[in-house]
Amino acid sequence: MPIATPEVYAEMLDRAKEQRFAYPAINVSSSQTLNAALAGFAEAGSDGIIQVSTGGAEYASGPTIKDMISGSVALAEYAHVVAEKYPVSIALHTDHCPKEKLDGFVRPLVAISAERVKNGQNPLFQSHMWDGSAVPVEENLAIAEELLAQTAAAKIILEIEVGVVGGEEDGVANEINDKLYTTVEDGMRTVEVLGTGEKGRYITALTFGNVHGVYKPGSVKLRPEVLKQIQDEVGAKINKERPFDLVFHGGSGSSLEEIRAAVDYGVIKMNIDTDTQYAFTRPAAAHMFANWDGVLKVDGEVGNKKAYDPRAWGRASEAGMAQRVITGCEDLRSAGTSPNA
Repeated sequence: MPIATPEVYAEMLDRAKEQRFAYPAINVSSSQTLNAALAGFAEAGSDGIIQVSTGGAEYASGPTIKDMISGSVALAEYAHVVAEKYPVSIALHTDHCPKEKLDGFVRPLVAISAERVKNGQNPLFQSHMWDGSAVPVEENLAIAEELLAQTAAAKIILEIEVGVVGGEEDGVANEINDKLYTTVEDGMRTVEVLGTGEKGRYITALTFGNVHGVYKPGSVKLRPEVLKQIQDEVGAKINKERPFDLVFHGGSGSSLEEIRAAVDYGVIKMNIDTDTQYAFTRPAAAHMFANWDGVLKVDGEVGNKKAYDPRAWGRASEAGMAQRVITGCEDLRSAGTSPNA
């Protein structure tokens, strides 16, 4: 299937919310990790979301270039070509973008998609995230309102974050404290400023104790009931059940029970990065340890080309990451839900 059109992406999100499942949103930084994500979604029979962070985009442009636009465009164009061979629909998304990087990341990418749409094409990315968690709520929503007008015109969905995710990801760091829980008042204000779809579609990361990074199960104190409270109280005021399309950030170490509860309360997208990074790297490490005398030219020998060929360990890495994507689809109940599965 080709990369999802704006209409297909909207239908994907509507179906997830109606049927109470969520899409894994897999961070990629190379063609290999992108291929692994595609393979995992196809094997699981799940449509999905592939996303690029500012750091991932810099890396993809080349370590001596470090250009976020070049890297993200290159990955997106690559995805538009290779995704056609897979029997599932894939949406492309950009992950956390703080205020100081908007002019160098999200705004230029929205402009690229706006030009494509003007020329009768589909947008390059299907959604972009504005991470306003580090600024006051009013400033966060003011910037979101401005971006929402631009993304709506380019047939793109905007993702916002109202609240704070703890831990660190791509240089965006926040303390782990009581600010990790979005309030009902925050939810009410979001609807007042951004509307409920009439100004453009947006999806919302409301925080309920989420923390980026690596944590053992039980270390992160999630309170999914916060999501239910906000959905119920805001929904009662505007007469709409589960008014927010929710995004789950910082899910590493979360229990399956917590994940499923969040999905029941309206989460339709869950970011997965830390776990897939490990799933990609672990098989490569195993290959190096098992074939050390082939990947290294030891004691004047020549090594074994079949062992140090990047494709040898690359296949194993991609297979390992794809399997973690499948697990994510199963945990979020999206496995087998693609109309094309």
